Amino acid sequence: MAWHLSILVMATTCLMLFPVSKQSSKIELLQQLRKQLEYPRQLDAWGSPSSDPCYTQPTAVLAVTCEGNAITELKIIGDRITKPPKFSGYSVPNVTLSESFILDSFVTTLARLTTLRVVILVSLGIWGPLPDKLHRLSSLEVLDLSSNFLYGLIPPKLSVMSKLHTVTLDGNYFNGSVPDWLDSFSNLTVLRLQSNRLMGSIPASIAKATMLTELALAGNSISGDVPNLGNLSKLEMLDFRDNELDGELPEMPTAVVTILLSKNSLKGEIPEQFGQLNQLQHIDLSFNFLVGSPPVKLFALPNISYLNLAANMLSGSLSSSLTCSSTLGFVDLSTNRLTGDLPSCLNGNLNNKVVKFEGNCFKVDPAHQHEGKYCQQSHKWRGSSKDVGFVVTVVCILFIVLVVFLVLMVSNKRSCQEVLSKQLFLQKHTQDNSTTGMSSELLVNARCVPQAVKLGTHIQPSHRMFSLEELKEATKIFERSAFLGEGAIGKLYKGKLENGTLIAIRCLALHQRYSIRNLKLRLDLLGKLRHPNLVCLLGHCIDSTIDESSVKRVFLVYEYMPGGTLASYLYASSPEKTLKWCHRLQVLIAIAKAVHFLHTGIVPGSLYNRLKTSSILLDEHLSAKLSDYGLSIITEEIYKHEVIGEGKRYLQNNAAET
Repeated sequence: MAWHLSILVMATTCLMLFPVSKQSSKIELLQQLRKQLEYPRQLDAWGSPSSDPCYTQPTAVLAVTCEGNAITELKIIGDRITKPPKFSGYSVPNVTLSESFILDSFVTTLARLTTLRVVILVSLGIWGPLPDKLHRLSSLEVLDLSSNFLYGLIPPKLSVMSKLHTVTLDGNYFNGSVPDWLDSFSNLTVLRLQSNRLMGSIPASIAKATMLTELALAGNSISGDVPNLGNLSKLEMLDFRDNELDGELPEMPTAVVTILLSKNSLKGEIPEQFGQLNQLQHIDLSFNFLVGSPPVKLFALPNISYLNLAANMLSGSLSSSLTCSSTLGFVDLSTNRLTGDLPSCLNGNLNNKVVKFEGNCFKVDPAHQHEGKYCQQSHKWRGSSKDVGFVVTVVCILFIVLVVFLVLMVSNKRSCQEVLSKQLFLQKHTQDNSTTGMSSELLVNARCVPQAVKLGTHIQPSHRMFSLEELKEATKIFERSAFLGEGAIGKLYKGKLENGTLIAIRCLALHQRYSIRNLKLRLDLLGKLRHPNLVCLLGHCIDSTIDESSVKRVFLVYEYMPGGTLASYLYASSPEKTLKWCHRLQVLIAIAKAVHFLHTGIVPGSLYNRLKTSSILLDEHLSAKLSDYGLSIITEEIYKHEVIGEGKRYLQNNAAET
């Protein structure tokens, strides 16, 4: 009888220890994950050997959910939010996890927690290609690996995870094309692949993922058409912003609430079906090439609150009978080709409604509208793709003819110069002996203009992003000797890059608050202004808040002009600073070309460039270039005050250097 009792005690003990052993195994796996993540501070609560993560109080950055002995949720949100200017697939010190981190080993450990239903690992510096073995988490329902450094292809074996309904991989470096196996997910409701390096077109199979409610592919390099998404009857949010989509707008699902398609190359007209999307609240189609007139019913949708159609090629007039929904709070029609009267419900900021319509040909507010012929001429040139192809062909032929002509001109340069020199000598001799009152000195000075204009015609570098550390190094942490001047526009510094290039750095004082994305867009537009008579904007640096929610200041990096300002020559008391007539004429021609380019060489034209002698700079050859152009693109208040003492300090610093 005693041995029966002994067996019973041993069996009971084993049964009691088995759950403890199983629970201990789960804790060991979590500790191993903590070690592989290189002990982030968010996991300090797991530091005690006796601590049980299952009983850790959940916070905004850490949560572990357990059901019995099973771990069902793992949420860790780190603080590695910095993104380097370039990421080539290797560890970046103090940004990513170290070189010793192996993603494959980490996923192997993670996959041993087979009961996980929710995995959220955000901003932890995880880097490397995401391995296929992640599909071993067969119970997984939510996967969020955003804001890390994952690259390569999105693993195809994710498609076998039948329970997965939310996939968020934003802010990584995945490349290749958008997966064409998304229709394999029977329960997929949320798909977010924003801010990666995806290319190619959007596969038509995505329209078969009929359970989708949110689809976000913004911030990639996706091209081609937007597929027909009419079958996605449950889709509420569509975000394809900031890509290279160039097709026409398709019809949208009737349940859609938010449509974001800005900063693409979409063409054609806005479908009339958009005026039947009764659930629509927010639509942004700005910065595309849409034509025609917007559907009247779009303004009167029962739930519409935000409507942005800016920077397209919309034309025609808006119906006087157009009505606006009581929920509509923001409308942007600026920078289009719209004409006629502005409907009464859009005329004036009534009922806290914000309406922007500058840069059109409306009859109201003429100071901020183009003339009527501007919109008519633009409309005439809108044609089919065949017309565009014909125009491109003609331009290419003319370009080839021009190149051949220039080659012939260069080959005959010497002989032409000899003939011209003889003619100029005869003209000079004749003028010296004439009684017209024109001196030979004036004629000689006038002839030096064409030669002077040729100076400075070189290939300009492309616009790029500078880091604040680069600018601090170039100016020796903005020391006093680098300071050139200060005014309402901001402080100006002189710097020297690592390669020896001299630069001028303007610290811009913003009078408005912009988001990072909005400001980058404006700076990219400014950076595209390239002309031999404009001071070259080499790049910019954005100094933002820690969470990148707003901008504190922005630095504009220009080429350095050693000759100083035109004002310093015009008002100089010393004779050696006096400009000859040929140089003055050269300056006038150069600035006229710059202004002509700003007014007519870009669309829309940059019309608000206040010309001042202090904003005209000279190089070592006394060739003139216009500075501080186009700053109204960034802020409308930039020219409210004069720059005080900037030109004088610029010249003094330059003289001291020589």
